[in-house]
Amino acid sequence: MMIGMRLARTWSVSLASAGVLALIGCGQDDGIGTRYPVSGTITYKAEPVKKGTITFTPQEQGGRAASGDISEGAYRLTTQSPGDGALPGKYRVSIIAKEPDEGALAKTKGRPNQADVVKSYLRAKDMIPKKYQLADTSGLTAEVKGQSNDLSFELKD
Repeated sequence: MMIGMRLARTWSVSLASAGVLALIGCGQDDGIGTRYPVSGTITYKAEPVKKGTITFTPQEQGGRAASGDISEGAYRLTTQSPGDGALPGKYRVSIIAKEPDEGALAKTKGRPNQADVVKSYLRAKDMIPKKYQLADTSGLTAEVKGQSNDLSFELKD
């Protein structure tokens, strides 16, 4: 009887400990740090950029980049898992927006191979000035704060 009570008590303590550990484990405890939501709009000549990619490159050594797809002018950043945002800090920003050469891909029979996709990309028309494609030449910067961030960019020639 005594052994049964000890076993039951040990089992109860184990279950309670597992519950506490499960609660502590919730959140972004993946070793990267707390990310905060970052979203906004990208416009060029007062029109939303239809599609593309935006990348936030940390200004400080050891930081982590974040990026997101642009769709109809809107974006949301991802560092590790979809839409998880970015770490707080200062960033240089780059944006790529190209219209692929669909004609090059349409000429292929069936599924295009990697070489056809590369050719299409190389022939793609830039939808915004090339200077925005590199963080070093874009002139765009942003600061992500420890809160929800709405960071929009109006691109110019």
